[in-house]
Amino acid sequence: MLQPVLRRTWAPCGQTPIHKSWDRHDRLSVISALTVSPQRGRLGIYFEILDHNIRTDDVLAFLKGLRAHLQRRITLVWDRWSVHRSAARRLLERSPHWAAIEWLPPYAPELNPVEQVWNHTKCADLANYLPDDIHDLRCQVHHSIQSKRSRTSLLHSFFEHAQLAL
Repeated sequence: MLQPVLRRTWAPCGQTPIHKSWDRHDRLSVISALTVSPQRGRLGIYFEILDHNIRTDDVLAFLKGLRAHLQRRITLVWDRWSVHRSAARRLLERSPHWAAIEWLPPYAPELNPVEQVWNHTKCADLANYLPDDIHDLRCQVHHSIQSKRSRTSLLHSFFEHAQLAL
């Protein structure tokens, strides 16, 4: 959202730090996938930024692009969000041999390494960041996630936090 995620900040002694913002409700949605190659164990991150709430068709379009890029059968590990459940039904009806789906337990975001991508983006890279407009926010989110691609130790830490062995 265009509202900053407030974290600790610095200010001169005796002066309270102030973030000037206004009540703006514009938002972006981001869909992403963390990937692990089966032979080499290489980690990757793929994402798409949308200007509306994510719908089933958005998930299916994202997976179509991911399929074209990866060109192999994949296993999706999803939480039980209603959009994921709907996309799973439609995906398995259309292409049952392309993907297998494993479900995370309900209400267990700590087991989902992608949640750590968002946590790091919002609470580390964009902490206290006040964008000028939605385009500015889009650029910063894109830069934050794009920079994670080359940081394999950071990507590994997302799996370690979820206690998933690679």
